[in-house]
Amino acid sequence: MSYKKARLLIVDDEPSVLDILSHRLGREGYRCTTSPGGEDALKKLARYRFHLVLCDIRMPGKSGMELLKEIQVTYPDTGVIMVTAVADVQTAIKAMKMGAYDYIIKPFDLNMVVVSIDRALDKRRLILENRNYQLHLENEVEKQIGKVREGFLDAVKSLAYALEAKDEYTIGHSQRVTDIAVAIAQELCISEEDIERVRLAGLLHDIGKIGVRDSVLNKSGRLTDEEYQHIIAHCQLGEHILSPIIKDEEILKMIRYHHERYDGNGYPDRLWGAPQSGSEGIPQGARILAVADAYDAMTSDRPYRRAVSPEAACAELERCKGTQFDPLVIDALVRVIKRRESPSVYDASLISSSNQMGAS
Repeated sequence: MSYKKARLLIVDDEPSVLDILSHRLGREGYRCTTSPGGEDALKKLARYRFHLVLCDIRMPGKSGMELLKEIQVTYPDTGVIMVTAVADVQTAIKAMKMGAYDYIIKPFDLNMVVVSIDRALDKRRLILENRNYQLHLENEVEKQIGKVREGFLDAVKSLAYALEAKDEYTIGHSQRVTDIAVAIAQELCISEEDIERVRLAGLLHDIGKIGVRDSVLNKSGRLTDEEYQHIIAHCQLGEHILSPIIKDEEILKMIRYHHERYDGNGYPDRLWGAPQSGSEGIPQGARILAVADAYDAMTSDRPYRRAVSPEAACAELERCKGTQFDPLVIDALVRVIKRRESPSVYDASLISSSNQMGAS
């Protein structure tokens, strides 16, 4: 098989060898560039794309073995054939174990040089085709996994919305919490990637309530100790439900920890404060969700009380700064609410009217 127009770099410190090889290989249709040594060869490799390098093993300065190593690291798609005298055959074999495609022994049989080059280029083609096939296959598998994961997440979201639909007081809760949490996250100038994590965690933060008995979930009176323990388990249950399909640990932590308190008296793990050296702390996303969840709960009607105004909710949240909630997150929420305030009405894009709001 002939590879017309393949670009070759011939590296040798003997000008006669460069002339002989470039002349014969040029007649075969190869585009040949010559170089007298390793350092010069690297400069040419940096400027041009070569399919194959013919490299003498013994050269002054940078040796052929050293050049081979640098080509493999910097130009992995470039094949290398080592050129050697009979005395260096063992070194050439070592070079092949390191990744060289072949070796040629001086003095040359030019016909065999052409055969070796064609064989090396064929090997290079197969390696690149296999690599591209593997990459394509991995991409296709990842796409299919993504579609399955997305479909499952959509199903889980549907379950979350179905959970809310069972109770007129919780309809729209997850979406409102998400909208508020995202607004807070943007106010805090966290990264877009983390904002998207907050968005997904907000939509799914109460998914664990699927496992809570209706009689407990919708009870209007005081909960017994057993009922309280049953309902607070929804944080761990939500993490457990989502862990097979969500591999982002930060999202799972937000869902598990969105009822932790800043002073360490929350649940399920009694974490406190922000993460710092020597303390796991409550992740920022979970601290944001905690505030958004509490705000929506207070500004929503519940079976045992009417919704409070946004002003009253903000005042209560400020009262709990440093104990139940992160002060920085509370301050961010208050700024968001104030900016969205008109003469007497808060912006409906963040807060629904009270007769549409449900309990957390």
